[in-house]
Amino acid sequence: MAKEKVYDEASNVTAKDGEVVVDGPDHVDVTVTPEAAIETGERLIEGAAHAAGQRRLRDQPHRPQDDQ
Repeated sequence: MAKEKVYDEASNVTAKDGEVVVDGPDHVDVTVTPEAAIETGERLIEGAAHAAGQRRLRDQPHRPQDDQ
């Protein structure tokens, strides 16, 4: 399977009528509840921290192999 495109631009997020609207790259357009937005935001932060650590350590010889 081919690797999917990785975007370097952030999504726009707005609140409208008690819902959270996310407009992102490649025509991403999703509306979620505030609760779903909060959970997604927490997951994004956790994933971003993990990925940043992977990137920082990727060329270090002591780095344990991690396929996640």
